[in-house]
Amino acid sequence: MTMTDPIADMLTRIRNAGMRRIEEVDLPSSRIRVEIARILREEGFLKGFKSTKEEGLDVLRLFLKYTEEERPVISGLTRVSKPGRRVYAGTKEIPPVKRGLGIAIVSTSSGIMTDKEARKNNIGGEVICYVW
Repeated sequence: MTMTDPIADMLTRIRNAGMRRIEEVDLPSSRIRVEIARILREEGFLKGFKSTKEEGLDVLRLFLKYTEEERPVISGLTRVSKPGRRVYAGTKEIPPVKRGLGIAIVSTSSGIMTDKEARKNNIGGEVICYVW
């Protein structure tokens, strides 16, 4: 079975692991997935991540973060731009997520970044997903 949307797969694995209170999630590694993981770690949604090789395959291991009440720090993930319907936004159109409590991950000409960084650098791009 070929995967048509690896980013949606990544978000679903994170969402499912969070619901089951699993500490770490393994998924096939790719450059865009590593960049999304980096942003999630920098924004405090993940404890960390590690890229390894297992049985000849590149694996990205995400370490999920939970509150003291054992609730996942990531309370929601939404895929915005899909392979069948790409969503692009200029600097002014990138919406704040949950009134600034969440982030939008945007793919720009200068790389993948948060909505705040994109606004600061005055560049728009493809809105990949929202995380809160």
